[in-house]
This record gives sequence, C-alpha cells and structure tokens, in this order.
Amino acid sequence: MRILVLGGTGFIGSHIVDALLDEGHTVKVIDRTLKHINNEFPQFVEYIQADFADSLVLLEALTGIDLVIHLISSTVPGTSNLDPVADIQSNLVNSVNLFKSMQQAGVKRIIYFSSGGTVYGNPVQLPISESHPTHPISSYGIIKLAIENYLFMHQQLYGLTPIVLRLSNPYGPRQGHLGSQGVIGTFLRRIIQGQPIKIWGDGSIIRDYIYIADAVSACMAALKLDQSGVFNIGSGQRNSLLEIIKEIEHCTGKDAEIIFEPSRGFDVKTVVLDTSMAKNILGWQSEYSLKRGVGLHYDWLIKNSKKLV
Repeated sequence: MRILVLGGTGFIGSHIVDALLDEGHTVKVIDRTLKHINNEFPQFVEYIQADFADSLVLLEALTGIDLVIHLISSTVPGTSNLDPVADIQSNLVNSVNLFKSMQQAGVKRIIYFSSGGTVYGNPVQLPISESHPTHPISSYGIIKLAIENYLFMHQQLYGLTPIVLRLSNPYGPRQGHLGSQGVIGTFLRRIIQGQPIKIWGDGSIIRDYIYIADAVSACMAALKLDQSGVFNIGSGQRNSLLEIIKEIEHCTGKDAEIIFEPSRGFDVKTVVLDTSMAKNILGWQSEYSLKRGVGLHYDWLIKNSKKLV
C-alpha cells in the first residue's frame, strides 16, 4: 500500500514507519521536524518537512495515497489545559482540514491514534471497555474525542473508513526525555544520571503502560482490517507510579530519590484498558510485560548514552 504517516519521525511514528517499510509498503511522511529517519529503504520512503497546518502540502502529499496514519498532536495532557484555544486550533481544526483534504483527494482509509488514557476521564468501572462513558477532564482528551467524532461524521456523510486506536501510555526507545513525553523514559534517564524523580501526588496514580513494539503491532494489525472501528490498545495491566519506580530500581540496580509535588486536577486517577475487542477483531494482544519492556528501554538508553543529554 501507499501510506501517508502524519507525525512519522516522532517516537511512535518512526517505529511505525520502520514496520511499514519492513513489510514492503511505500511511505510518505509529513512532520514538522525530521528527527528519526529511516535510510534503509530510500526508494520506498519520502520525508516532507512541513507543518500540519499547511493544507497545500497536505493535499499534494495525499495524491495516490491508499491510507493515512494520523499521529500528530501538538499537546500532551499536562500542557493542553494551559491554552485550550491553541489546542483546538492546532489539533482539532487541522485534523478536520485533513479529513476535508482526504475527501478532495479520494482517500477513504485512515488510522487515528487517540488516547485511551484521557478520553474516558475517571472511570466508573475497570477495566475500561470501548463502550465506557467518555468524560475527559483535560483539553487533550476532549480534542482527541472530538477528532474521533468528526471522523465518524465523515464516515456517515462521505464514506470515510476510520479506525481509531485508543492507545494507553506508550514507552520505549526514541521516546523524548521530558516529563511530558512519558514517565518511564523520564524516570529511567533520571535514575541513570543520578537525578531525583519528581512525582505529582503520592504516586498512587495507576496507568496502563504499553511497550512501543506492542503499539506498532496493533497498528499493523489495523492495516489489514477492511472495516471501521474503535479499539483500546494497552497492556491491560495496572501499575502505580511507585510500582513503576520499583521496577526501574530493580532493572537499574539503583535507588531513586523521589520528590513529591502537589497532585494535578487533570490527572485521571486510574486507567486500565479492556483490550478484548482488539483481540477478537484485530487478532492483536500485548506481548511485552512491564519487566521486559523496561529492560529493553534501559538497554537502549545505555547503548545510546549520548542521547541522554
């Protein structure tokens, strides 16, 4: 297939591009910065450095494309509430423009990476299935959910075939080292460098952490699906922040210095995803335990120690 990956040089996107090229697909990538580029298959991949808001570049890039993978987001849960208007303009408006451009270009298929960690809000039951009420408590989650709704509006009105992957908290090689980019990578880097770990709240917040290879395999499974749908993609396992730190201490052989900060109102207390629908329809399930994933991430960081700065 000829596939356009929006956000294809970032943490998740670059791994997906690698997998697409390994399977013989022809890939175009649009991203604001070209961080992680695959040079193994230059004849099968084209990188375009452009802003998501550049509708002319986007429309041209969609020419001849069979499927779009949409990974772009300019915010994270911790920053989205600072300027909700900017969140709407940069993420929701640009995504709706994308769907309009797809309609003009005759591209019907799209895989959209939504957020299983934020669209549901604080859960009323665990694990969280796709039919759980959606009451996000951050602008990030609200925008993700709004984009989902626009996708299915375009399905109803214009024949779009969207697949929404509600991803839990991903981690693994190439992830950014800022706190907003994932706690496991941030905690690993800090403990390797002998720096304190900062936690918002008492460390009891529970998340569903998924290793990057599992997230990629879910996307590759979705490629083969010829129908639309919404799927939770996570490990199905619950781990608190303090449990994550214990696993990292065990992996690295180092004790962590923890600094506790006041809790934040936009942090969902507990997220554990029910992934049975992905198993039954996509034929996908998580294969990496937390111990294995943390170990692989740690090994990568050690081998790429120059990237820790």
